[in-house]
Amino acid sequence: MRRRTTEDRVVDSINYALLSVIGFVTLYPFYYILILSFNSGTDAAQGGVYLWPRSFTLDNYIYFFRDSAWIQAALVSAARTIVGTVLTVLFTCMVAYGLSRPDLMFRRVYFLLVIVAMNFSGGLIAYYVVLRSIGLLNTFGVFVIPSMLNLFFLLIAISFFREIPADLGESARIDGAGEMTILLRIVLPVSMPLLATMALFNGAGQWNAWLDAAYFVQSEHLRTLSYRMIQIINQTVISADAGAAVYTANLKVTNFSVQVTAMVISIAPIIGVYPFLQKYLVKGMMLGSVKG
Repeated sequence: MRRRTTEDRVVDSINYALLSVIGFVTLYPFYYILILSFNSGTDAAQGGVYLWPRSFTLDNYIYFFRDSAWIQAALVSAARTIVGTVLTVLFTCMVAYGLSRPDLMFRRVYFLLVIVAMNFSGGLIAYYVVLRSIGLLNTFGVFVIPSMLNLFFLLIAISFFREIPADLGESARIDGAGEMTILLRIVLPVSMPLLATMALFNGAGQWNAWLDAAYFVQSEHLRTLSYRMIQIINQTVISADAGAAVYTANLKVTNFSVQVTAMVISIAPIIGVYPFLQKYLVKGMMLGSVKG
């Protein structure tokens, strides 16, 4: 083992100092939002809350969970995240598995369509017309059906499936297994890094999405949590309802305190899921550069 020199210690000290600064700058905004969500809204409006809640309270969370609109929005976001992620991963893998087969007819044509779709878009108006023509406007399906095929992960999945030994599939076919059986019982179980990466990125995208809830949905029962957050940020008062105004006044809840509370609640599921997928995510992030 090489003996550490003074130069090594200096370089290490500088690196640790820089990493500490970067870590603080990165993590403190999240911590700041967290402590504000546990602080009285009227007290936080005076400023000076930096390291811990000055006036600790659970009123912000009480108001959030007492408001049926927030609960409904959270349930819609959770439903679209679960359903949308499962459908996107499954459907994208099904298409990728077919395109990874060298004996697929018109394979080059399909690849050309994928490349064109990735680089050219008809725009928001054309997209709206298509959704209206197939009856998806103002339905739950508008959240999950258009995103079932992820073209970016489609190309990565094709590259990944090509690296799986063909002998596995051939052995299963000799035993009488069909293509769906091979995909579900052989290909997908050995593709956990790919599936975890797709699930995490698609799940986060579904959970944070709000544009489709703003443009393609009119029913208040289909509004998502992210849309409600955007909505309340644009409001000047926390509620137009007189009873709610009295209730929030008694609790000393402000518009901003509810915003940060909603942020904490929206971030919590992603933080909770990430540790379970981390080991697969590290492998999956290298798929595009290693597989070819």
